[in-house]
Amino acid sequence: MSARNPTARFSPMTSTPGPVPSLDIDALIDDPKQRIIVCCGSGGVGKTTTSAAIALRAAERGRKVVVLTIDPARRLAQSMGIEALDNTPRPVPGVVSTGSTSTGSTSTGSLDAMMLDMKRTFDEVVESQASPEKAQQILNNPFYIAVSSSFAGTQEYMAMEKLGQLDKDARASGRWDLIVVDTPPSRSALDFLDAPERLSSFLDGRFMKLLLAPARGPAKLMTAGFGLVTKAVTTIIGGQVLNDMQAFVSAFDTLFGGFRQRAQRTFELLQAPGTSFLVVAAPEPDALREAAYFVERLSAEKMPLAGLVVNRASSDPGGTLTAAAALSGYENLRDETDPVTRMAAGLLRLHADRKLIVERESRLRSRFATAHPGVRTAVLPALPSDVHDLDGLRRIGDLLATASG
Repeated sequence: MSARNPTARFSPMTSTPGPVPSLDIDALIDDPKQRIIVCCGSGGVGKTTTSAAIALRAAERGRKVVVLTIDPARRLAQSMGIEALDNTPRPVPGVVSTGSTSTGSTSTGSLDAMMLDMKRTFDEVVESQASPEKAQQILNNPFYIAVSSSFAGTQEYMAMEKLGQLDKDARASGRWDLIVVDTPPSRSALDFLDAPERLSSFLDGRFMKLLLAPARGPAKLMTAGFGLVTKAVTTIIGGQVLNDMQAFVSAFDTLFGGFRQRAQRTFELLQAPGTSFLVVAAPEPDALREAAYFVERLSAEKMPLAGLVVNRASSDPGGTLTAAAALSGYENLRDETDPVTRMAAGLLRLHADRKLIVERESRLRSRFATAHPGVRTAVLPALPSDVHDLDGLRRIGDLLATASG
């Protein structure tokens, strides 16, 4: 896996780009060869809503879908009936499958949903890879409990683990023919792809090897240098904590190889035909910068990119009055004492502000398109309220299907 490119090519626009190709969501979800859709992007850009809307639309167009959501907002969870869901996929009530696709095929779709339980997924991995006695020893270890609950990158890694499990189950049972993944709300969108490497590096790091030395090697490995290190660590973190760490690493040692192998298999699954990534962003500099990083990383890793979804774009207020003209009118009228005139001044200022926001967002999207020509794009307008039911998700799906770049 390659390292992150710290300098994404997201520079000021130097030329006017050609027409940005539109993202055809219906063609994507209607393709029977399409088995996995991964929605990724920085936190707070609407990944979870986008994932849920795509999953619902696919199900109502005849696909058998499971959507893996990560920490959805309460109202969104309620809209899908998943407030009581856990690490097990469960049916979403109220799905109306029309079976009508762009190709004219008909079938009855379904939608299951689940919320990732990071620790439970980690526990399942341990239970599936170790003997019952060894698994219980690991699960009861205080250091394991801390690592599986809060270690940086664990949520991202377990999302990939769960994706691998779902794909395996789908192929074996035929229960689903499409998996939609909402990636974790990481500080950086790249954390999802980097997580396996980071966790593997942690588990196979020098400190872990040092802790394993007493269990792996003969007495001659217990050198004076090792004793000094152990004494220093004990002084810092305490003897019991060190004992817990050593017991965990010793018990976990036999599972290291399995973690690496599954991480590699899942990474290859993400590269395989039938998987597509949708990068989700807001029309803001930081979000589009993260989107640019991800587009370049996906290209470097030879992973299939379906396109970019720009959420919550501001709507143009319309009319022929420019922002400059509206601001000029506002300046001329704002000191007037007549209430009607002052109201007109306020409306002019509001119109100018809306126009300026739309122009700024358009420039940002143009800069992205210049740096990444050919990336199919769907631009969704900001809605007046949060999505709180299936009808709201259907509306998002309709907007996705008809949106253009």
